[in-house]
Amino acid sequence: MTADTGIAVFKGQQIRKTIYRNEWWFSVADVVAALTDSPDAGAYWRKLKQRLKEEGSEVVTFCHGLKLPAADGKQYETDCADTEGLFRIIQSIPSPKAEPFKRWLAKVGYERVQEIENPELATKRTRTLYKLKGYSDDWIEKRMRGIAIREELTDEWQKRGVQEEKDYEILTAQISKAAFGVTPSEYKKLKGLKRENLRDHMDDFELIFTMLGERATTEIHRTEDSRGMRKLENDAHAGGSIAGNARKELEKRLKRPIVSKHNYLREKEAQKKLSDRI
Repeated sequence: MTADTGIAVFKGQQIRKTIYRNEWWFSVADVVAALTDSPDAGAYWRKLKQRLKEEGSEVVTFCHGLKLPAADGKQYETDCADTEGLFRIIQSIPSPKAEPFKRWLAKVGYERVQEIENPELATKRTRTLYKLKGYSDDWIEKRMRGIAIREELTDEWQKRGVQEEKDYEILTAQISKAAFGVTPSEYKKLKGLKRENLRDHMDDFELIFTMLGERATTEIHRTEDSRGMRKLENDAHAGGSIAGNARKELEKRLKRPIVSKHNYLREKEAQKKLSDRI
């Protein structure tokens, strides 16, 4: 399973990355775009890959098809390579940016090694990034707790036989549908999001009910020693329903919906711009 995905930036060029086998793996097409400024980096990589295959090069064997988010917000299988694989691919691409990219790549890879050896570094780095984006300390605390709860749940799914990425998506959608009445993809559309992380745009209550649904699901799995997708789906629906019932009770009392198109980060940014003008 993909444990984490993100965006790295090299000289203004976004490069998608994902954790696979406890390492960062990078989109080869994005790297090609950063090195060549090609208007069609995908086509450039396909031609290069074909040439390398014909030459009998082992470089292409260092690539794996991993799912990464595209511009339309959906995830597609994309050729990815780890640090070692990219070093070999870069040697086949004539570019004045090759050497600075290698130095950048070594730094990014080393940061991941540090995070694996000392997970607290990853937590600190994540907190700092959220702080720089303008999130409040209270929100950051909830988000970090939510990340821990989510990781605990996905670990539980892995222990109970879930392997396919689509199965993680199905289970997550079950919890979300029962908790909020919408799947994650529907929720993103409601908030006007594409590639962005949905949870980074949730407010306090949305984060709290997300945590409740996922934490309840984890505990149900453990208590009932659940196995098999059908049982895990039932548990996910049950855990999400616990959060959904609590949400509905709160909505009755507050006389307003919790699920809405409001975008927490964008509203915070708008408030900051207003206060700066004042």
